[in-house]
Amino acid sequence: MVTIEHEYLLELVTNNPAMVRDLLVGSGLPIPAFDSAELGSGDFNDRRPTEYRADAVVVFKKRNKPVQAVVVEVQRKPDKGKTWSWPVYLSTLRASRKCPVKLIVYCENDATARYCATPIDMGHPGWILKPIVVDPSKVPKITDLREAIDNPELTALSVIVHGKSDTPEGKQVVETFKQAAVERPKGRPDYADLVAVLRRDFDFTRSLEEARMPVTVEQLEEVPYVRRWIELGEVKGEARGEARGEARGEARGEARGGAKAVIKILHERGISISPEDEERICSCTDHEMVENWISKALKIHNVDELFD
Repeated sequence: MVTIEHEYLLELVTNNPAMVRDLLVGSGLPIPAFDSAELGSGDFNDRRPTEYRADAVVVFKKRNKPVQAVVVEVQRKPDKGKTWSWPVYLSTLRASRKCPVKLIVYCENDATARYCATPIDMGHPGWILKPIVVDPSKVPKITDLREAIDNPELTALSVIVHGKSDTPEGKQVVETFKQAAVERPKGRPDYADLVAVLRRDFDFTRSLEEARMPVTVEQLEEVPYVRRWIELGEVKGEARGEARGEARGEARGEARGGAKAVIKILHERGISISPEDEERICSCTDHEMVENWISKALKIHNVDELFD
């Protein structure tokens, strides 16, 4: 099952493909001069019906010609099958883009990082694939305000990985992130909602409020992974099923669909919910109340706070 822990790096790379350059540089690897970075297709199919699909592909270009292509993979646990599929990704991408290719594997824990860093012997003399493994130690700690403002995606990754309340440097990373989010020009992403969901080890929601960074329901509904949760809750389908052409029926349908989204979000965040509380949520027909619950579900630490 795809989870937010798997998706967040891909979300940041999708919004800013050039961020992959920073991950390569952090691993001590050079990258050719380029004018632009764009997302490429992650589908790699051979002539047989086998389907290969990478998490993400970034193509760096100079004068509109590819100079470097990078496959980005997120691994949360060891997977032996990847030793067979990763070489396919690279060879197919190299043939289609006709440029050098690299493989970056992002791992959050040391055991997975060690496993993924194991060289893959292709069987041909001298042909050994050595995945570039990026673990938290290779993610830069963004503490410079100007850098944080200019590179919101890398700053979000930095605070997700390094933002801790029990170390001076971790606190500085968090403070830099908050200040950059406040000072960033209007219209630029700050990823406050993403960080609030992922940083569960301290009260990040309160610190965001102190920094005057309110997050509205409308803003949350525009966040891709939140929108996917809501769609998984069948908001639109439930609304259509209940509407039957009547405004009151439509409101009830939206409320019930939204209630499913609330439960989905709580489950995804690991917040336990009793059958009684789940019934209370599902039986609510007040659309405004459910909207309020969706906003709260992304921030609270236990289900009791939902009803406060």
